[in-house]
Amino acid sequence: MPRGPVLPSLRQIHSLAEEFGIDLPPSDAEIYRAAMDGTIKAYRTIDELPEYRPPVKYPRTIGYRPPASENPFNAWYWKTEIPGAESGPLAGCRIGIKDMISVAGVPMMNGAPVLEGYIPDTDATVVTRLLDAGAVIAGKTSCSDHCFSSGGHTAAFGPVRNPRRPSHAPGGSSKGSAAAVAAGDVAMALGADQGGSIRIPASWCGIVGHKPTYGLVPYTGCLGIEMTLDHVGPMADTVANVARLLTVMAGEDALDPRQRGGIPPAALGDYTAGLGQSIKGMRIAVVQEGFGQTAETWGALGLVESDPVVDRKVKAAVHQLAKRGAVVSEVSVPMHITGLHIWHAVLAEGATEFMLKGNGVGTNWLGFYDRHFLDFYSRAWRSRPNDLPHGVKITLLLGEYMNRHYHGRYYAKAQNLRHHLRAAYDAVLADHEVMVMPTTVIRAPPIPDPDCALGDWIAATLGAIHNCPQANLTGHPAISVPCGTEEDLPVGMMIIGRHFADATVLQVADAFERVGDWREM
Repeated sequence: MPRGPVLPSLRQIHSLAEEFGIDLPPSDAEIYRAAMDGTIKAYRTIDELPEYRPPVKYPRTIGYRPPASENPFNAWYWKTEIPGAESGPLAGCRIGIKDMISVAGVPMMNGAPVLEGYIPDTDATVVTRLLDAGAVIAGKTSCSDHCFSSGGHTAAFGPVRNPRRPSHAPGGSSKGSAAAVAAGDVAMALGADQGGSIRIPASWCGIVGHKPTYGLVPYTGCLGIEMTLDHVGPMADTVANVARLLTVMAGEDALDPRQRGGIPPAALGDYTAGLGQSIKGMRIAVVQEGFGQTAETWGALGLVESDPVVDRKVKAAVHQLAKRGAVVSEVSVPMHITGLHIWHAVLAEGATEFMLKGNGVGTNWLGFYDRHFLDFYSRAWRSRPNDLPHGVKITLLLGEYMNRHYHGRYYAKAQNLRHHLRAAYDAVLADHEVMVMPTTVIRAPPIPDPDCALGDWIAATLGAIHNCPQANLTGHPAISVPCGTEEDLPVGMMIIGRHFADATVLQVADAFERVGDWREM
């Protein structure tokens, strides 16, 4: 038996042709089979060739799964002690890594039972950059199963708890990173964000979380959901620490196709340089549609209504910015509401084709394909489809239905409509440095009971995404900074800036942070 793929049999060729509705006479099938022989042999040649893999620069041991006694909030999936360079801007800083970001030689589950036993053999680009800067990788933080929940209840080893109020959800999907920072385990961590997965847990746990401009921080080595929505970014106890992480991680990476447009040189540099500077005269747009959302606002999406406490706290925070010299005005952006509908269409079909049918790797892009992960995941989820979380099952079924019956036309239209949303944001940002609204329109809800009704369980996965996915569509930088608390439950303010003006977003967030202790607001 030759190594690699074998030539399909005539029966297999006929079966495939029938599936695609191709009428294939037996004589033609034999000719087709003969024409395939050369390409099949080319595949066998590929099997013999060594492939490129990003080098692993720093030695490490595998680490361990922490016991409950040292993991009271279930914030950690795995603990490690991986030191980087002896010196650098992050020398000695211990950092948590969301468990969908590859760390070579360390188990990675992505919160998913189907991935148990998988160990990456490469470091994500952001991990290498942290280690080059002298950081210490403290471990892998828990995340939602397949990163498919904005709550805290879906994870391989049970719910992650909010350190501010352990009976309540930490937000998702970067919940372990948020909980680890909020608990004081580490000052800094990494998260990833396709629809708010950095900003939602930052808001509910009372920490800072920044979704960078699309493509500013390389995604290579992170498990993707939908390539046009994928972002990876910093989470920390302060804006200054977020800026330190971003300074180290930002920059071009030839292996990441998300950076197709390049990064303006002026967008790179020391992101801490603008912190502490005055915001006098800076123009801030308060987006009306981000507040006061009702059941009628979202219609069939069925999202919960805005919490008046959240609206009040965020408006009070904006008032504090005005007291420091910012020029505040209210604006209306109707496309902000429409944007969430567009996001649903992009995610459903995009995730089905890329994350599931494409095994988290997909095709038709230039960069590094993690074949090691592809080989494991392609077998794992197909052999255990019943172990996929409900949110992923719904997405798979809906995405495949839309593709088979409508042949991608709605995905294509949604991708085109996102340009209108981006233009609507850009129009506001042409006259303002930043836009502001609540990160999440509610505070953290209780963690659902594991025996609750299936509908309630599913509702808790995407029930708090109101204001966040839009910036994933547009690619604008967006940060969540804590701006108050009520009944021990934090409130987050989201600040959105111009493309590659991440430094400005951080400057405004830092100016607010300097007002005082957010817990007293």
